[in-house]
Amino acid sequence: MSRVERGGPDAEAILDELFPYMGSAYRIGITGGTGSGKSTLIDALVRRYRSEGNTIGVVAEDPTSPFSGGAVLGDRIRMSSAAGDPGVFIRSIASRGSETGFSVLADELADVLDAFGRDLIFLETIGVGQLEYKIRFSAFTTVVVFTPESGDDVQGLKSGLMEVGDVFVVNKSDRPRADQFVADLRGSLDLRYHGAEWEPPVVPTVARGGAGVNNLEEAITAHRKYLEAASALDERKREGFRNRVRYLAEDKISRRIWGNPYIQKRFDGIVKQVVSDGLSPYEAAKRLVEMLQIDESQHG
Repeated sequence: MSRVERGGPDAEAILDELFPYMGSAYRIGITGGTGSGKSTLIDALVRRYRSEGNTIGVVAEDPTSPFSGGAVLGDRIRMSSAAGDPGVFIRSIASRGSETGFSVLADELADVLDAFGRDLIFLETIGVGQLEYKIRFSAFTTVVVFTPESGDDVQGLKSGLMEVGDVFVVNKSDRPRADQFVADLRGSLDLRYHGAEWEPPVVPTVARGGAGVNNLEEAITAHRKYLEAASALDERKREGFRNRVRYLAEDKISRRIWGNPYIQKRFDGIVKQVVSDGLSPYEAAKRLVEMLQIDESQHG
């Protein structure tokens, strides 16, 4: 996993070799705002799944330390009950400025855990905002975690998270106004998913004490059975692969373009025209793309 985390050709070679052994693990995404108790909730779920004999992998993105550039590793502290259990492997990684809440690297580390036989893999986002919907491309069941303080008006909640969730949790539900928030959230979901084959349930929990965690496990299991019965699990896997291949292709194309000294020189020349000659950025971008097309036809 450390070699994969370093990236480069060595990492790609490892992932290529492991790919035939992937595909048996069930991936559960846990997303939600900072301070909602995601790590504590995962810790409680891990204890339940381990009691049933499942092996567990956890990939958690921590905010990057402004001093060292590494992960703060707070997730490992909050998941301390799994320490020393050979059936649980936890990997925290630095977000490295990711704005999506979940990076391609986290996906790749989950692939390694999958190839080495983990039954369940939890994927925890850092909780950065609207772009957390991208966890949908990595997880088969996505759990969105709120607290009673998430908002007085459910309609004001992030629409992206409302659409991506398969199961919703109101954690720390022993706090004031939790019952009303749960009711409002259920009402909002009833309107959004009325008539749908799967209507996301809302599960109140108090993760620190374990209350409601058994209900959450049952909701996750129910969603998994629904996906398998409707053949929707295969479609989610295809959707994930489409997103991954597209990202990797775009990354390789970008590196190939901007790593070419000739193209970089032409690019600098066009930027100079924008700065000095009044060429608009839009026209500059158009000319650059046209140059790339010419170069491709001339140089293959």
